[in-house]
Amino acid sequence: MDAGLLIDAIVRQTTVLVATLATSSGQRAQLAHLANAVFTDVVRELRTQGLGNKVIADMFGMALRTFHRRLARLSTSRTEQGRSLWEAVLQYVQEHGPILRSELLHHFHLDDDVVLRSVVIDLVDSGLVQRIGRDEATRLRAAEIVPLVDKAETQQAALEAMVLVALHRSGPLDATGLAALVPAAGAELATALEQLERDGLITVRERSGTPVYGCERCVIPFGDGAGWEASVLDHYQAMVAALVTKLRGGEPRADLNDRVGGSTFVFDLWRDHPMQDEVLDYLKRMREEGLRLRRALDAHAAAAPTPKEAAPLRVVAYVGQSVVEAEGEDDG
Repeated sequence: MDAGLLIDAIVRQTTVLVATLATSSGQRAQLAHLANAVFTDVVRELRTQGLGNKVIADMFGMALRTFHRRLARLSTSRTEQGRSLWEAVLQYVQEHGPILRSELLHHFHLDDDVVLRSVVIDLVDSGLVQRIGRDEATRLRAAEIVPLVDKAETQQAALEAMVLVALHRSGPLDATGLAALVPAAGAELATALEQLERDGLITVRERSGTPVYGCERCVIPFGDGAGWEASVLDHYQAMVAALVTKLRGGEPRADLNDRVGGSTFVFDLWRDHPMQDEVLDYLKRMREEGLRLRRALDAHAAAAPTPKEAAPLRVVAYVGQSVVEAEGEDDG
């Protein structure tokens, strides 16, 4: 398996998805944090795979010292817990700028001075922060960003749906574990959790004095606009989980009897083809079959509770479909 070639191809397709999401609905999502988030997430996952810092640094083509410095810049701020120093400094300048550089250093006095200065340099070099003046009179201000349309209520509903998906798929989780899956501010997550608990959609239990949240049932109805983001995330997670499980199983090939994996079918036909409706209704039939199975399973669970000694088994199936119409050739 040529892992390098496959990684490059997957990253390219993922960037297409990210760019489309960033410009959907006429909005312009801010992507300044994206490269840093990808770096820290990949490092964390590589460590989970058992790799050491020296090996990971080599994989990124970095000297070990440079690798450690970049990690330090992106690590959690000691001044503002729960956020990376890079994010915390950017937001502080956006909210309080223009400010003297000395004022910024004073506010983040709990963080390493050298690392803090390197974060400021990064932000200036990336164009997110502008530097005015020189030496001790240097002031920092955020670059002007066109604000997005205010859709607070819709955004809150979308966040709650994403929290439900994360808890149903990976829960039960405490607030820290949830924040690793749903990249929202701590206060926003807390508000979403409180609302979901009031609505009876999640469970809350204590584990060693820490609240732990769970979600036993998560259904996003067809036509629910507020749950669209969560549906996309759930579908993408299901696809990635199937691929990762397949690869970790040591069998990078497909077999007709596989219980883990996926298949892609391409149907080539033309408009008004005799089988057009049958092919176009493929997704509808798969959804109907999925709904039938889930309802049957719910009815069985209501009639026969799960035995205490039974080992949990979760089966996740994902189905997607796209239709591409090619333009006809110009006879002229």
